Amino acid sequence: MATPPRAAIRCCAVASIFVFLLLIQPSFSIYCDEDDCYDLLGVTQSANSSEIKKAYYKLSLKHHPDKNPDPESKKLFVKIANAYEILKDETTRGQYDYAIAHPEEAFYNMARYYQAYYGHKTDPRAVLVGLLVVLSAFQYLNQWTRYNQALDMVKKSPAYKNRLRALELERSGGVTNKKKSNKQTNKKVDDDLSKELDLQIKGAEKPSIWDLLGIRFILLPYTIAKLLLWHGGWFWRYQIKKAPYSWNDASYLTQRSLGVPHESWRYMDDLRKDDLIERRLWEKSNMDSYVAEMRKESKRRR
Repeated sequence: MATPPRAAIRCCAVASIFVFLLLIQPSFSIYCDEDDCYDLLGVTQSANSSEIKKAYYKLSLKHHPDKNPDPESKKLFVKIANAYEILKDETTRGQYDYAIAHPEEAFYNMARYYQAYYGHKTDPRAVLVGLLVVLSAFQYLNQWTRYNQALDMVKKSPAYKNRLRALELERSGGVTNKKKSNKQTNKKVDDDLSKELDLQIKGAEKPSIWDLLGIRFILLPYTIAKLLLWHGGWFWRYQIKKAPYSWNDASYLTQRSLGVPHESWRYMDDLRKDDLIERRLWEKSNMDSYVAEMRKESKRRR
């Protein structure tokens, strides 16, 4: 039978000693060390908040470092202040009283103590703001990274190079300089011309601060109010007054009827959009006819 390594034996021994000390040490001692919080203030466990407050002020005047230069008095003042912090709050005082009454529940009492003193020290609003700032920063950085990567891929495509060359010829009057000595100049010209080309890359649009989570959260009340007004105006125009749909509203209905994502609809050819809008696909009969037509066209191409 194999002998356990000495290191493992030592670790087990240390852990056992730690648990043993934790169990034999009263769980309420984590509040005021080896002292009793009530004894430090000179009050009984049944004392009310007013009596505790009076006892603390009396002792603090006696042992305050500004009043009493004795080092031992300074140490006692720190203990008195700690005891008062525990007993002045109903929650921590209740936890301390419970620990005195139930010393056998060491782990439970310790968990309650650390939760009370370290679990709620930070304002939740500050945590929320910090989280939104961090998430927005990562979101913005990720969008820029995706956009630059997509931009590099587009610039390497023959279609982009042809558009760039056509724009250069248009600006130079049809004359280009292909000398190697002008390589740096040409690169600068290419950079300048590329800025004039409106590159809208599907799935990797240029980042905007208005799309960040933090900005959207700040503008959430405005967004909700705007949405309610939009629905109210829609109901008034098209349900009450029975007015004909505007082009934008008809475009929205067509996009929703087809289930086309907003970005895909946005970059769709205008002639194609007009054709779909004129079909009034938000009406069931027209949509059924359109679907049947598409299926027939699909079978014909096979």
